[in-house]
Amino acid sequence: MSQDNQLSMNSLHLVGAEELGKRWGWFLGLGILLVVLGVIALGASVTMTLATMVFIGWLMIIGGILQTVHAFTCKAWSGFFIDLLSGILYTVIGFMIVANPGSTAITLTLLIAMFLIFGGLFRIIVAIAVRYQNWVWLLLNGVVSLILGIAIWQQWPLSGLWVIGVFVGIDMLLNGWSLVMLAFAAKSLQSEEPQA
Repeated sequence: MSQDNQLSMNSLHLVGAEELGKRWGWFLGLGILLVVLGVIALGASVTMTLATMVFIGWLMIIGGILQTVHAFTCKAWSGFFIDLLSGILYTVIGFMIVANPGSTAITLTLLIAMFLIFGGLFRIIVAIAVRYQNWVWLLLNGVVSLILGIAIWQQWPLSGLWVIGVFVGIDMLLNGWSLVMLAFAAKSLQSEEPQA
């Protein structure tokens, strides 16, 4: 590798590092907050599942209303009816989700379980059939997805009340933890910089 390429790689690596080093405390604070919220979400997974469904429902209602209003502001457009019907459909489905968050969560959980089962089987088959470099990781991913999907499906419909909340909690927890680690790395980068 030439010296010019090496310099450009180093400059790419350091883009934003100075800003990150200055604000590492904000990253740490946000990371800790997300970890705490993730733990709370895991502890109250049923409440988190229902809250997530209501939130999604309201997003669909707002989006549907905006799309319906947009359709009426552009009546001369040839896509008026598609725009209008899409807006009405979003709004109606949003109201159905808000009115029945438990039923929606149960249905969505069944879809998640089926996705995990079929996705896991597909990964297992591809890993065994193709056997490219590091195929074992794809096989492991498939096995874990398959086991998780079967576990959710076996407890369905009861699992519909907690699975989404657990997924949201785990996502918040991992996101928060990665921000905490990023903050510590940024702080160490800042301390390594030569003082002017």
